[in-house]
Amino acid sequence: MMAAWTGGHGAAVGRKGRARLGGMLLLGALVGWAGIATLAGAQEAATKTTVAHGVSTFGDLKYPADFPHLDYVNPDAPKGGEISEWTMGGFDSFNPYTIKGRAAALSSAMHESLLAGTADEIGAAYCLLCETLEYPEDRSWVIFTLRPEAKFSDGTPVTAEDVRFSHDIMLTQGLTSFRAVISQMIESVEVLDDRRIRFTFKPDYPKRDLLQAAGGLPVLSKQDFEAKGRNLAESSMDPFLGSGPYVFDSMDVGRRVVWKRNPDYWGKDLPINIGRHNFDRIRIEYFGDYQAAFEGFKAGAYTFRNEASSLIWATGYNFPSLEKGWVVKRELPDGNIANGQAFVLNLRREKFADPRVREAIGLMFNFEWSNDSLFYGLYDRVESFWENSELEATGMPSPEELALLEPLAADLPPGVLTDEAAMAPTSGATQLDRANLRAAAALLDEAGWPAGSDGMRRNAAGEVLRVELLNDSQTFDRVMNPYVENLRRLGIDAMLTRVDDAQMTNRERSHDFDMITKHLGQDYIPGAGLQQYFGSGSTDDVFNAMGLQSPAVDSLIATIEGADTREEMTVAVRALDRVLRAERFWVPQWYKAAHTVAYFDMYEHPDPLPPYALGEMDFWWYNAEKAENLKAAGAF
Repeated sequence: MMAAWTGGHGAAVGRKGRARLGGMLLLGALVGWAGIATLAGAQEAATKTTVAHGVSTFGDLKYPADFPHLDYVNPDAPKGGEISEWTMGGFDSFNPYTIKGRAAALSSAMHESLLAGTADEIGAAYCLLCETLEYPEDRSWVIFTLRPEAKFSDGTPVTAEDVRFSHDIMLTQGLTSFRAVISQMIESVEVLDDRRIRFTFKPDYPKRDLLQAAGGLPVLSKQDFEAKGRNLAESSMDPFLGSGPYVFDSMDVGRRVVWKRNPDYWGKDLPINIGRHNFDRIRIEYFGDYQAAFEGFKAGAYTFRNEASSLIWATGYNFPSLEKGWVVKRELPDGNIANGQAFVLNLRREKFADPRVREAIGLMFNFEWSNDSLFYGLYDRVESFWENSELEATGMPSPEELALLEPLAADLPPGVLTDEAAMAPTSGATQLDRANLRAAAALLDEAGWPAGSDGMRRNAAGEVLRVELLNDSQTFDRVMNPYVENLRRLGIDAMLTRVDDAQMTNRERSHDFDMITKHLGQDYIPGAGLQQYFGSGSTDDVFNAMGLQSPAVDSLIATIEGADTREEMTVAVRALDRVLRAERFWVPQWYKAAHTVAYFDMYEHPDPLPPYALGEMDFWWYNAEKAENLKAAGAF
């Protein structure tokens, strides 16, 4: 994954993590290379090329060129109705590709790319805007041939010039980390004719993910940008023009945004789209805090809720609409890698430079007590950036991992080569685990932060060790306050600072924080996006929240990007996971391998769901008869 997007909020993310939006929000590298079609004639002198309808990083594609529809959709799903969800805060922009302003939810939903992924394969993508892609065996270039019927929502054709324009403007006005990564990959972009565009890649960059990096870029309308004088780096209240199935409908600034299905959507009959994009309208309601949003759901202000609060899930679903059968409460399987939710320390702060300080801070969070006392035992502990997958590092490093790690020994955190993979500390049944308190105190003593006569920790300069935990959610206070109390018992001047949504965004973007909650979970086939999250070149950007700079991490990221086989990649990812965890810049929180959802009983979905997406906005559908019955009963 390579993240081109930031700024907007997905609907119903709450504190659980990623929005479940059918892959609309994160744009970029979806898959890798693999040929499944026949050899074509020479594209250049004596060059054999593959012409295909899709690509797969490792192995064959699941769907052949003549597939009728995706296996997990209902091809006969009716079109119509509305699905409505919630998100927190407000918005003041419709530009999802800049850190300026706060983009409205789903602001990138109207933008398509040349390739599109599926929810039942890892590392696979199929032509969407393109009809075919053609590439040589060494994957040094790719030619995409666009579908002749592809159009923007204003009826203008999507052309190769639009694709080149989109690349160029992302490269000159996009996020700093995204620009840095793309510039390493792509040598040139050449328009061959109205429908064909060629990407030539840098000769010294690993080729495994370059086809998907090019094919995953959002395609913008050059005509729209030039006519309206748009700037991708600036906030805008004028929604962008796109080619996707949804277009802007209406808004109440900061309170509500509505997107409507485009009845003239050019791609509605493509096999990859059959059974998808079924709702006529998608409405997102904004709320100031989590509890207010729950009360809004109970009152019928919106109709689908992805529940992130264990307290509400365990005790709050006893309201009349549920008791009358109007609302359905369900747990649905989630096969994704855990979201990597954690308290993240800002390594740009000098006080966090010593890893012993960071380890001591981590020792004071008592997950076991929190899970029993606050979460009703609903969660498991996050241990890895690839939690809930085979990519997670376990036990001692394997010989294959050591072969990658030993040359990096001078830049590795202590214990990476000799100890088992760093695990989150285990605590006892009481809020303050005294064994962990003693261990943390010893670490701070060693790091030069002894406790004074008043019990507060100071360094040699007499500075008190202060740690501010930043929070913008009232619901999260009950989790963070006991952690703050434990830190204070250790002698740290810890405090919880509540800010509103806009302040949280501004302070996070300007790196003005000690600790915040972030989601750092990664992909099954990680690629260039690792540079944005963990690379030394991205410390000024929003993705590398902790400001990590590590030559060892940079080296392992390069090894992962260059891995030619799944086995090579798996070894390298486990080695990287081991190093990242040993850096102790995070205090891992919790996850649940299920979607906990509640919705008014007028929505239906395929059974079973695909393993890698809930997809309620993508391939669920509206039952008009049930909806009319609910309205007649006064449900909303």
